[in-house]
Amino acid sequence: MADVRLLTEEPDQRHVLRRAWPHLREHRRAMVAAIAVNLLSTLSLTLVPVMIGRAVDELLDGDRTGLLVTAGVVLGLVVVRTVLLRWSELLLTRVGEKVVHSLRDLVVERLGTTSLRFLEAHRGGDLLQRATVEIAELATFVRSQLPDLISLGGYLLFSVIVLLASSWQLFGLLVLVFGPPMWWISRRFRRAAQAAYPAEAAAQATLAATFSESLLAREQLQIDGATSTWLDRLRQDADGYLRTARAAQRGATWIDATWIVQGLTSAALLVAGGILANEGVVTVGVVVTFVLASRDLFSSIDDFTLVAGEMLESRVGLARLLDLLDATSSPHAPQNPEKSGTSGGTAGTGLSADAVTYSYRPGEPVLHGVSVHFAAGEHAGIVGETGSGKTTLAKLLCGLYLPDAGAVRLGGADLSGLGAAEVRRRLVLIPQQVHMIAGTFADNLALTPGRPGPQEFARAAERLGLTGWVAGLPGGFDAELGRRGERFSAGERQLVGLLRAAMTEPEVLILDEATADLDPATAHRIEEALARLRRNRTVLVIAHRPSTIDRLPRVVRLHAGRLTSPEG
Repeated sequence: MADVRLLTEEPDQRHVLRRAWPHLREHRRAMVAAIAVNLLSTLSLTLVPVMIGRAVDELLDGDRTGLLVTAGVVLGLVVVRTVLLRWSELLLTRVGEKVVHSLRDLVVERLGTTSLRFLEAHRGGDLLQRATVEIAELATFVRSQLPDLISLGGYLLFSVIVLLASSWQLFGLLVLVFGPPMWWISRRFRRAAQAAYPAEAAAQATLAATFSESLLAREQLQIDGATSTWLDRLRQDADGYLRTARAAQRGATWIDATWIVQGLTSAALLVAGGILANEGVVTVGVVVTFVLASRDLFSSIDDFTLVAGEMLESRVGLARLLDLLDATSSPHAPQNPEKSGTSGGTAGTGLSADAVTYSYRPGEPVLHGVSVHFAAGEHAGIVGETGSGKTTLAKLLCGLYLPDAGAVRLGGADLSGLGAAEVRRRLVLIPQQVHMIAGTFADNLALTPGRPGPQEFARAAERLGLTGWVAGLPGGFDAELGRRGERFSAGERQLVGLLRAAMTEPEVLILDEATADLDPATAHRIEEALARLRRNRTVLVIAHRPSTIDRLPRVVRLHAGRLTSPEG
């Protein structure tokens, strides 16, 4: 079995920002500009306590002119702070939106080009969580947490400079009383959070996946009367998420201990400042500056610890997103997606599988060295009991899977060496359940290479003899089909697949016949459309109904993943 890079529930968080930088590099100029504006805003805020302290000294000295000038400077600093802060927020918001847009495009592109084996190995809810929530968290980091981090970090730096320049004695007391307890609390918080937040994110993804699956299977659950059983599973996942969320909150309670340390530090500064002012070592204005600046400093540290907690959550989400991007960085099929243009191989030599083997799980092959050839223009069927490997062989033949051993060739060219666009143009598979999206009939037909429009839809319908059927739909091509095309039957969905194929003009068409019983009218439309579409191309039908098998000129039979003697 070919190796599949599986996603990690709790991926490595080390150097996560460094690993994310390639995805942020194109926005570096806007980020630098926003950071510079943010730091200027922070500097203006840091100078306010200094000017207030000077105003106190001027008031005590009776210097009215100096007091008025200082008051004007304080007002100016506040205005400058407000304008610069708003400007930096706007700049970072724009950057955040650009990051979200580019990353979403990248994730969609990666998921669209990665192998089906990778997609089938993971729960849809987990992929959805990483492709939406984790990207949104990265945008929140850029828009909110990053400016907060820069502002708080700048304020801490500027405050240290201001306080040290004002009084080294009071600054030394501040460091001695405040520093060691805060260092110890920070270590305890980080140790608790590093274990709790990744577990919380993984449990949240599991719950989202289970809930998503319950919505998809709601009708079957009601039919089988299994709703209560599934709800038990959903409750188990919800309880697991609740446990991890509580563990994360317990880790966050260490932040509350900083308030006690702040109170003790403020009391120590007031006592020491009063003694130093009484002895003439510092002025009353310096003491006021220290009290105000230290309170702002404590508030910044409170905010810093909160932002640090949010950043740990964002770091987990970012690590999970990077894990997805790393796992899909090298598309598994086809191997050369950049190739396009001229067709590979020799026209007219048909489609063949040469000793192909395939496994979904290690050591459990579902196909065992299958070799079969279909000539160009041949009409044949692939039959076998359920689980014989028919659908797997069809996906190998159309390039959706790459074999673990052996090769699939079209016109003599190995599919693994052809470009993605070329494979999709030359080979089309119509599955039992054709994928439909919410919207109109035309919206679903538009899911075809080349961006076809109403004229192409009409020509395809006329070519397949389906014009009357389309005209009978309420609204024709503008008919609303509901969620996932629920207003169309399985047979009508396959008609949609045939119309898509008619607009693609493939060399090989593979139809996995719907297992559900079709009404006579729909069955006749499918047969008529397929008869028209099969002219001058190879058509393979994975047949389930005896009536279909009897009409096939050639039948290839599979049993337990092995080819039996073909019937002519």
